[in-house]
Amino acid sequence: MAGPADDVTLTFGGNATTLLRLGGFTLLTDPNFIGRGQRVYLGKGLFAKRLTDPALLPGDLPDLDAVLLSHLHGDHWDRIAYASIDTATPVVTTQAAARTLASRGFSATADLRPWQVHELTRGEETLRITSVPGEHGPGVLARVLPPIMGSVLELLRGGEVTWRGYVTGDTLFRPYLAEVLQRCGPLDVVVPHLGGTKALGFTVTMDGRQGADLVELLRPPVTVPVHYDDYDRFASPLGDFVREVAERRAPGEVRVVQRGETISLRA
Repeated sequence: MAGPADDVTLTFGGNATTLLRLGGFTLLTDPNFIGRGQRVYLGKGLFAKRLTDPALLPGDLPDLDAVLLSHLHGDHWDRIAYASIDTATPVVTTQAAARTLASRGFSATADLRPWQVHELTRGEETLRITSVPGEHGPGVLARVLPPIMGSVLELLRGGEVTWRGYVTGDTLFRPYLAEVLQRCGPLDVVVPHLGGTKALGFTVTMDGRQGADLVELLRPPVTVPVHYDDYDRFASPLGDFVREVAERRAPGEVRVVQRGETISLRA
């Protein structure tokens, strides 16, 4: 899939917050703006403390075409997001999160079911967003935690896909994620949510081993890990993932992006 080298970029804001510029479209993912030392509520009496300051704040943001929200947890949509994001901004998210946001006055939510597609159009370009199922926890815990979604993003020009990427959301590794390739086609990049987050003694996001499993499964030419050291509930540092990928000689390149840095998402 060909295209200009700088037409698809990611700016890392910390945790799972990124600013994606995909052709003529600008998306914000999982907005989390609280500062170091502050806490967010995760539900069921659980809190998490932020260990870092964000590199993106509401005042830094350009005009947005949409917010892409994997699920409604306090470390992915916090109280500052509620207060600062215009309620007319389109938010592409799960059905459960869309209902809650609508009750708070957000009037342009797209509530996607697994594998449902939502499209944005600007001139001759289309951004196609496909909701990918995921599991935020094993067994019974999956019914306690909020529903989550990953997203396959496809930039189309003249009806042809020029770039395709997958943002995993807070899912655990599951073999059925191979359906991403079967349904959507080969990927240019995967942006996995890692960290091996612990809740109630269970791992609820991919650790280094599971992240490497995903790279082996999907074989992207570029992997850009996020969501691995910003909160005190992370138990698997980024080094675990990098080491696992290297030991397995998994395909592709791992690009580690610093907070505030902008990188290309093309191979």
